[in-house]
Amino acid sequence: MFCCLGQLAEDWGCDRVIVPPSPRASAVVDPRIGDLGPALLALEDGTVFPGVAFGAPIAAGGDLVVNTSQTGYQEVCTDPSYAGQVVVMTYPLIGNYGRLAEDDQSLQPWLRGLVVANATAAVLDDARQLAALLRSNGIPAIAGVDTRALARHLRTHGSLRGIVMAPGDLDPGRAAAAAHAVPRWEDQDFVGQVSPAAVVEHGDPGAEGPLVAIVDFGLKANIVRSLVRRGLRVRVLPHTSDAADVLAPEIAGVVLSPGPGDPARLDGPVQLAQAIIDDGRPLLGICLGHQIVARAAGADTGRLRFGHHGANHPVQDLDSGLVQVTAQNHEVQVIAGSLPAGGGFHVSQVNLNDGSVEGLRHRNLPIETVQYHPEGAPGPLDALAVFDRFVAAVRGG
Repeated sequence: MFCCLGQLAEDWGCDRVIVPPSPRASAVVDPRIGDLGPALLALEDGTVFPGVAFGAPIAAGGDLVVNTSQTGYQEVCTDPSYAGQVVVMTYPLIGNYGRLAEDDQSLQPWLRGLVVANATAAVLDDARQLAALLRSNGIPAIAGVDTRALARHLRTHGSLRGIVMAPGDLDPGRAAAAAHAVPRWEDQDFVGQVSPAAVVEHGDPGAEGPLVAIVDFGLKANIVRSLVRRGLRVRVLPHTSDAADVLAPEIAGVVLSPGPGDPARLDGPVQLAQAIIDDGRPLLGICLGHQIVARAAGADTGRLRFGHHGANHPVQDLDSGLVQVTAQNHEVQVIAGSLPAGGGFHVSQVNLNDGSVEGLRHRNLPIETVQYHPEGAPGPLDALAVFDRFVAAVRGG
C-alpha cells in the first residue's frame, strides 16, 4: 500500500495524499529481532510506503534496485556491487536462516538500505541475525512494505531514487523531498569507495600453481575462493594499479572484478584493459569488468531501464547453444550493435529475458567476459565453468 503527494497524486491517480497507517510491528518484524517503530520509504516521484524500522536508526537513500532471490540476502548485503543502492527483496521472508560470517562477500555491508516485506529470525543468537549486521554497520532497514507492488512500480516507471527515513520521521512531504535530493547514481564514484588501498595475496605462497592478478573494482570473496580452489594463487590489486603492476612478469592471467557504478566514469580502468588486451595474456572480465573490457574494445555501454538483479536470469551461450541460469546484479549493459567489426571480439552470450549482452569472447586471444556472476553464492552454480575455462587458459590449455 502506498500513496502519492501533491501534483504527483493526480499524475499517479491517487485519491489520497496521506500515508496509510504503518503495519502492526509484530506482524512484519519478528519480536526476537525487535523493531524500532514506524518509518517511511519514500521515492523521488513522491510515492511513499509506510513500514516498520528494524535496521540502524538513521535515514539513508540511493537508487532502488529489486532483487528476486529467495536466498542469499547475506551475500547481497555484503556485495560491494550494491554500494549506493537501496535493495528491495521481493521474496516475502528475509532473515529466515542464520548468517555465517565466513559467507560474507566483503568485510562490511555496502548497500544504503534494505526493504523487505517481513523481517524474520531463524536463530536466537544476535550475531547470526541479519538485523545485527545492518545495525552494527549503520544500514537502515524497513519491513512491512508491499515489495512486489514496489517492484511493479519500478518496472513500470524505471529506476528511481529512494530513501529509508529514520524511525518516527513520518512527515510524507519531507520524506519525498529527501528522496528527490538523493544524489544521482551516475554522478558518484563508488569504485573508489570499495576498492582496497593495499595489495593482498591469497593461496599457498609455497605452492606451484600459477599466479593471477585480480584488479579489485568491488571484489566478492567467492571469486578468490573459486580461483584458489582450482589451484591458482591470487594477487588482489587496487583499482588504481597500472599496467606495469597488473602485467608483472610473474602474472599468468588477469581478472577484472565486478563492482558498483557506471563504467563510463572509469577511463583509467578502460586504458588498463586496453593494455591487457594488447599484451595477450588470459583475461576474464566479470560484470563491471566485462563492461570495462567492452569499452576498451570500442563498444558503448548504457543504463538499463531497471537493471538485472536476482538469481534466476536465463543466459544462452551462442557458441554452444547451452542455456544456464545465472545470478546477476548490474545497472548497465553493453550495446551489442556498437561492438566494432573486425576488432576480434564477438557477442558470445545473451540474456533470454531481454536479449541484452551477457558475454564477449575474442576470436584469437584467451579473453572472455561475462555480465553475470559465475561465483554467485549461494547460487545458482550453472556458470562455474567460466572459471574452469579461465584456469585452462592460464595453464596454457
